[in-house]
Amino acid sequence: QVQLVESGGGLVQAGGSLRLSCATSRSVFSANTMGWYRQAPGKQRELVAEMSLVGFTNYPDSVKGRFTISRDSAKNTVYLQMSSLKPEDTAVYYCTAGSFAEWPRYWGQGTQVTVSS
Repeated sequence: QVQLVESGGGLVQAGGSLRLSCATSRSVFSANTMGWYRQAPGKQRELVAEMSLVGFTNYPDSVKGRFTISRDSAKNTVYLQMSSLKPEDTAVYYCTAGSFAEWPRYWGQGTQVTVSS
């Protein structure tokens, strides 16, 4: 059973920073693109960052320049560094993993991020 275990969510003031972490198994980490999605109340789930096995990254315009995804192969962990947070970044953030054949394929349980104004 594939597990993606997120941590690092919480409450932060606008303009602040948070770092989310997602740990998984070596077999999942070494074979898949890793990413983060988020879902705000009443809105569709949206991609916020992804990073391929060779380091290609992709961000939507809404977070570009503020969010950074990274991978630590020694810890089989993917991170999402979020800076200059805005109230509209408030959402449940989900870690994902998958490949070109199926993206995303695996999902974490989600971690709440709340940005107060």
